[in-house]
Amino acid sequence: MVAPRQSETDPDRCHVRIVHMNRVAKARSEIAPARELEHLARIYNLLGNPTRLKIVMALKSGEMCVCDLAAFIGLSESAVSHQLRRLKDLALVRNRRAGQVLYYTLDDDHVSDLLEIGLAHIRE
Repeated sequence: MVAPRQSETDPDRCHVRIVHMNRVAKARSEIAPARELEHLARIYNLLGNPTRLKIVMALKSGEMCVCDLAAFIGLSESAVSHQLRRLKDLALVRNRRAGQVLYYTLDDDHVSDLLEIGLAHIRE
């Protein structure tokens, strides 16, 4: 007896090999440029860290300083500053200085939208 091929037993694979060129062409015409894809991948990679995700979630409620965020997360101020620097590098957060204190906030509403869409998806 011959064992079935992987493609014949895998419910997530086609059983017949057909390339629909019109669908391939449409996908190619709609895909973002490679540079944008790379940037988006870096953003999702950065948000894939639970500590950074907690920071971003905390900032949805409004601006906070490093001391506030460290108290909220339970990490050192140095560790929080390091994470904030990474988030700032990809324009997910921004800061403003008030005397000797740096306050952080989300860079814009799109960052909040990323979180809300993700949460809505997992809560379905």
